[in-house]
Amino acid sequence: MFHCIIMNKLKNKSIITLAALAVAISFLSACHSEEKEKESAEEQQEQAVEIPAVQLVPVKKGKLSTEITIPGELIPYQQVDLYAKVNSYVKKLLVDIGSEVHQGQLLAVLEAPEINSQLAGAQSRVKQQEAIYFASKATYDRLINTSKTPGTVSLNDLEQAEAKKNSDLANVEAAKSGYKEVAANLNYLEIRAPFDGVITSRNVNLGAYVGPGGKSLDPLFTLQDQKRLRLVVSIPENSTGALSNKSEVSFTVKALPNEKFTAQVKRLAGALDEKLRSERLEMDVYNKDKKLLPHMFAEVNVPLPGNDSTFIVPKTAVVTSTEKVFVIKVVNHKAQWVDAKKGVSSGDMVEVYGDLKPDDQLVKAASDEIRDGSSVKDK
Repeated sequence: MFHCIIMNKLKNKSIITLAALAVAISFLSACHSEEKEKESAEEQQEQAVEIPAVQLVPVKKGKLSTEITIPGELIPYQQVDLYAKVNSYVKKLLVDIGSEVHQGQLLAVLEAPEINSQLAGAQSRVKQQEAIYFASKATYDRLINTSKTPGTVSLNDLEQAEAKKNSDLANVEAAKSGYKEVAANLNYLEIRAPFDGVITSRNVNLGAYVGPGGKSLDPLFTLQDQKRLRLVVSIPENSTGALSNKSEVSFTVKALPNEKFTAQVKRLAGALDEKLRSERLEMDVYNKDKKLLPHMFAEVNVPLPGNDSTFIVPKTAVVTSTEKVFVIKVVNHKAQWVDAKKGVSSGDMVEVYGDLKPDDQLVKAASDEIRDGSSVKDK
């Protein structure tokens, strides 16, 4: 019996030892498997870092039309400030703010009594010079008749008389010119409208002293042509290449948010403003119902038609870094940075200009992390 007990104890120890050994072997196998998996994951990660997988898109030529929304201003087609040319007093005011006037219509009458005196003096000078001329002409005519008898009048006397007559005639013409000059000032005492329009400001009252010698520098009236307006916008430099004088634009104003207006491009400045670096664009807007007022601000949609010879790529293919703007071309699984310039954009696409050819393969989701000359692989 004692022998059986000893044998059972030895048998139990063997079983425990074998179990412990199996657990140890299992643990070592698990650790080894985890190390292999870890090494495999590290290798895959290193390979992914060294050779990134990218999606490629081909370069295609196409036409990309878009539009830009920029602020504009409505200004009168014609506007003029009317001043008094001569020193005078306001005698009559025939119009006021808001008056619609026609070309040539009398707007105000001025009064300058000294001009009447100047006109009378000029007229007296004309008569005086005419009298002198008639006397010298009569003397010359008598000498001519006398000189028909040989030896009665010397040639020098005839020449002197003729010169005197011509000089007096010139004085007559000068006096007449002086009279016309003073008489013309009378016309300046009537202020008339140079074109059809609306009086938008009046800065004088009856009896006011006006003219170059007056203290006020404000005009008597401001006249605007409001039946036709100019819509003026400034187009940024990078969008000027697509403009033409055949384009039609649409615009809205804050005062009439539910209405949309259209106008055709009529005038291009053909040069950039030195300060704004933009080109002035003008459209004519017919405003017969006078819904629009001069100097309103407008939101203008300017169409920019595309060019058939440009390359169209996704916006994500263009990288704008601190160094430059570029796209990444893939040749033989090598990345090449290609300098590019962006044109107009529409939706997810953009025009690019650079050393590219049709069907060149570009990285669709490009970034400066894909270095120039590095290896890449297709997804």
